[in-house]
Amino acid sequence: MKIVVADSNLTPHRSRLDDAVPADAQLSWHGSFDEAALTEDLRDADVYVGGKFTPVMASAAEKLRLVHVAGAGTDNIAFDALAPDVLVANTFHHENSIAEYVVAAAVMLRRGFLAQDTALRRGVWATSVYDDRLSQSNSLQGARVGFVGFGHIGTTTWNLFRAFGATGAAVTGRGTVDAASAGLEWAADVSRLERLLAESDVVVVSAPLDDRTRGMIGAAELRALGSGGVLVNVGRGPLVQEQALFDALSSSTIAAAAIDVWYHYPGPDGRGTPSALPFSELPNIMMTPHSSGVSRQTFLGRVDDIADNITRLARGEQLRNVVAPAVGSKGSRA
Repeated sequence: MKIVVADSNLTPHRSRLDDAVPADAQLSWHGSFDEAALTEDLRDADVYVGGKFTPVMASAAEKLRLVHVAGAGTDNIAFDALAPDVLVANTFHHENSIAEYVVAAAVMLRRGFLAQDTALRRGVWATSVYDDRLSQSNSLQGARVGFVGFGHIGTTTWNLFRAFGATGAAVTGRGTVDAASAGLEWAADVSRLERLLAESDVVVVSAPLDDRTRGMIGAAELRALGSGGVLVNVGRGPLVQEQALFDALSSSTIAAAAIDVWYHYPGPDGRGTPSALPFSELPNIMMTPHSSGVSRQTFLGRVDDIADNITRLARGEQLRNVVAPAVGSKGSRA
């Protein structure tokens, strides 16, 4: 069995994957995505591990049996170009790391720690202890947290928020979340989105991006969140309308936002602005480069899942986390 690996996030764990796959497996590692090199290498490959798979690659991979994404999102897999018997699988393990990010961001923004850091670098002690014009900040105790999407990320994040004494509610596409069993005050479908935002102090966005959810949070929804509200987006950038988000932050229509997913992404050199709008000039936004789920623990778990599925494939057993493309789907972190 030949396995072509083209995901640089797995490179630090190369020996772990090498040791975990069947003994007769041959692994071919690629340090970066080079379509021409990968296309040639895939001609006799049984398995491809990577986040991007193009029609050109599919046309050459005549022996291919499995495409395994080292993550949750499958939006860069050319499903239509795959032969009918080729399986596509994904893997998660990012939910714990993302949950840490969400809660940490909520604390940083609600407590005003980012602004305090900036001020103290100028010698200004920006706290109500030294400046009675400033109000005391809010902890997470008693905070109302609203979830837009309640999958792996939402449920794991909610468990952390609950430990701080927060209350929660959720809206999802299907509206099938059992609020009582999840420990939420209520849950509904996205028709109740505006109510969710109006009642929330912190809103966590982790819904899948598709034709129905693109731009689901716009100016009206951000106004509903209000001047004390914090938005944390770890799903996909375009779930929140770009201009509306910028306007809401710059006008203090909402208090702050932590944005880990963006509207523009860089090329292979890792350089490039995440938006055409000057978010970097705003003092009330925490900007991160789609890194909330990137931790050593995330990728150790993913390596183990990939190795397990490759072993199952070799034995003729049923694979785990086999996915099929949803109509209009653009992937998900939920």
